[in-house]
Amino acid sequence: MKSLVLQSDFGNGDGAVSAMYGVAESVSSDLRIFDLTHDIPQFDIWEASYRLIQTVGYWPEGTVFVSVVDPGVGSDRLSVVAKTASGHYIVTPNNGTLTHLSKVTGIVEMRQIDENVNRLPNSRDDYTFNGRDVYAYTGARLASGIISFEDVGPKLDLHKLVKLPSVDPKIEGDTVTGTIDVLDVRFGSLWTNIPKEMFSQLNIHYGQRVELTISKYSRTLYKNILVYTHSFSEVNVGEPLVYINSLSNVAVAINQGSFARAYNIGTGISWKISIRKAPRIVYD
Repeated sequence: MKSLVLQSDFGNGDGAVSAMYGVAESVSSDLRIFDLTHDIPQFDIWEASYRLIQTVGYWPEGTVFVSVVDPGVGSDRLSVVAKTASGHYIVTPNNGTLTHLSKVTGIVEMRQIDENVNRLPNSRDDYTFNGRDVYAYTGARLASGIISFEDVGPKLDLHKLVKLPSVDPKIEGDTVTGTIDVLDVRFGSLWTNIPKEMFSQLNIHYGQRVELTISKYSRTLYKNILVYTHSFSEVNVGEPLVYINSLSNVAVAINQGSFARAYNIGTGISWKISIRKAPRIVYD
């Protein structure tokens, strides 16, 4: 018996999430069911993809995740179960939700859900709640051992895996450049796609200052000198800082404040961030 972890953009304002729990419980009352989050912004496939890469690797091998952010529900997009290189299973629409896992962890196999077998009985006339009728049902059957991965349905060529557009971080001269992938939602920190290993090539040490530039569509929206620290407490309240986040990527924050709100910063591949060691200023 493996754990079942649910993610969606449904929120908790109605019974949608509870219905998914109910379906899973009806499959097996011995299942352990957990929530990753149900507060993904509506239709935001990119954030759903990011929250998976933020979380999946910390769960035991074999854990089954159900991720439902599905603006194309009822269309011809495929319903799939993907197996990661780390041995986790993701039950989801094939609409880009697997982008970060594919890039960072690796997807080794993907199967299309055979809805003739793996669909909640008596639900065929419902075309709008696949999260309950297909994904929660199939995920629960897989996690409980009622079906194997091979029983999900036919194997798909991995070239059919849908990936959202992304931009790789890079170093040019003394500057590292990346994108703002997502926000630390509750605290408003900016999480970039620049890995610590790449940032370390700039030979910038804790306590030193960096020049940070944020732009969108080539228009500079923020430029300042910030300190590179271990944690928030190393600067004054209200002071911005650069640090390494829990995914070992570069992040930007305000101590006890929201950087995103203070400077109206968003996320996605159009939001570019550049960092270099702060130039030395010589006064006459």
